[in-house]
Amino acid sequence: MPAINYQHLQYFWVVAREGSIAKATKVLGLTQPTISVQIHALERALGEQLFARRGRNLVLTDVGQTVHRYAEEIFALGKELSDALDGRPSGRPLRFAVGVSDSLPKLTAFKLLQPALTLAAPALHVIVRTDKVERLLGDLSIHALDLVLSDTPVAPTLKLRAFSHLLGESGVTIFGTEALARKHRRGFPKSLDGAPFLLHGETSALRRSFEQWCTTQGIRPVAVAEIEDVAILQVFGQEGLGLFAAPTVAEPFLRRQYGVHVVGRLPQVKERFFAISADRKYQHPGIVAISDAARETLDH
Repeated sequence: MPAINYQHLQYFWVVAREGSIAKATKVLGLTQPTISVQIHALERALGEQLFARRGRNLVLTDVGQTVHRYAEEIFALGKELSDALDGRPSGRPLRFAVGVSDSLPKLTAFKLLQPALTLAAPALHVIVRTDKVERLLGDLSIHALDLVLSDTPVAPTLKLRAFSHLLGESGVTIFGTEALARKHRRGFPKSLDGAPFLLHGETSALRRSFEQWCTTQGIRPVAVAEIEDVAILQVFGQEGLGLFAAPTVAEPFLRRQYGVHVVGRLPQVKERFFAISADRKYQHPGIVAISDAARETLDH
């Protein structure tokens, strides 16, 4: 591959940042044809297409996204060098990009992330993304993410170099409004038979564990709704539309955030939490902080 022309790379970076060649002309002070020629030259040098046209807009291809991430680092370092030569502080926080599976309760995710957040600026610059775990693992494999937090380990069917580290587990608490909690607290857990319930999405590990327990106990809750978004499910629970299950480790947050009450606890129903990384051993200080704190707050 020919050596990269960094001026061409800068033009590409500005176009990607601005969203169009037309907008980039105002930043670079160049004409559209000039910028187009330079970007095509970069694409020829790399042997890859960096942009695709979607209607009137340019969007980055998969390779374009990878090149853009490297360009961000390159030009951030360039600015740091310039600042250092000008006598300005040059310390740059370490980037820590974390993907959070959308099936993981958000308050639980915060609890797991909190140790890394205490290391934030100036030590760390934390970036958090929420998505389907399959998409997050794809980004982990190309090092767009440093860590993925999930309630399930990497599926063996996914051919990715990724390692699932069990952070720990938590029992499950059943929550409801004050009225529902008072009604179903008597005779718990048998009182859950016939109780109105807000269920997590079918892919949720917590839902599978809870339903397995219900089957063994002969308990049949009435499903009022099935909701994939955990935050929406908890808002529905706050409004009294049904009981819902959540990890016991998040109990103080849920009671404070949503004003819900504890119906009862099911320590035998477990939700497990995994830190998924591209390396077998933890190296990033953010991951180390999360792992160390999990040993103190979660069951093992």
